[in-house]
Amino acid sequence: MSLPLSLPAPGGTTTIGDPWLWSVTVAAVLLLVALDFLLTRRPHEVSMREALGWSAFYVALPLAFGVWVWRVHGSQTGLEYYTGYLVEKSLSVDNLFVFIIILTAFAVPRVLQQRVLLIGIVGALVLRAIFIAVGAALISRFSVTFLVFGLILLATAWKVLRDTRRGGQHVDVATLPVVRLTRRLMPVTEDYRGTRMVVRQGGRRALTPLALVALAILGTDVVFAIDSVPAVYGITGDPYLVFVTNAFALLGLRALYFVLEGALGRLRHLGYGLSVILAFIGVKLVLHWAHGTWEAVPTVPTLASLLVIVGILAITVVTSLLADRRSSGEVSPDRRPAASGRPR
Repeated sequence: MSLPLSLPAPGGTTTIGDPWLWSVTVAAVLLLVALDFLLTRRPHEVSMREALGWSAFYVALPLAFGVWVWRVHGSQTGLEYYTGYLVEKSLSVDNLFVFIIILTAFAVPRVLQQRVLLIGIVGALVLRAIFIAVGAALISRFSVTFLVFGLILLATAWKVLRDTRRGGQHVDVATLPVVRLTRRLMPVTEDYRGTRMVVRQGGRRALTPLALVALAILGTDVVFAIDSVPAVYGITGDPYLVFVTNAFALLGLRALYFVLEGALGRLRHLGYGLSVILAFIGVKLVLHWAHGTWEAVPTVPTLASLLVIVGILAITVVTSLLADRRSSGEVSPDRRPAASGRPR
């Protein structure tokens, strides 16, 4: 039986997630997280072959799950699932920029980087599960929640655009409140001690830099959750689909980091694309709220949302690659003036 699903009418929610499906999904997520912890138990440098293999697995899994959603619950629900997953995956790629900045600022050894990323992913899963539950409760009780979510996304879109125009995201880890507070409360060792976060030094407990990195990553997870949960609620009002798209986008983030680490710098227009996507979804949420009050106000169909998001991402990637090629050509030895002192 097909169960068509779209954004719920203000004051109500609909979901395909019965208790059995929730139980199986949560168990599967916990199993995958446990598997990732086993894989990172012994610190090692991740090879490109390993990263590509796990990235392929974490892309194939949500795509296959989407086929099941489409066949069992209908094309409308399937479209909402795939659109939500695409939005969350795009936002997760942007989050990798911040992860790179933090890992670089703390000079995290490559053998420990995947353990730090996994800690951040688990923290993000927990925080987003909380935000999703709160969001569902607010939507079911207050129609103005859609307006609030829309305004949050519009404000976030402006911030992303402003940061991108200023040259990208910058994180001064030394000034992060969680890092400053931790340094005041406990001593921190000068060097890493493998995967250990707490050691004994001079007869007292001390944190290792790995603990500070983990806390910094977890601190940014809060900001990411505030952005991503309203974004996917702008695609579907189903709390189950919101959770599963977030989970799938996050679970593959550890492997994706090592695949895209060298290529992320080439996506120089990603921030512009994401700001447009967030603004588009923000407007969609505001329109949905207004439609509940004035039926004459139009709403945006899910298929149109998917086409707009795919189009924006495609333009972003193409223009980024063209700009990167142009800038590389300008500084190439064959074309650069002999007297130029500009760095490559």
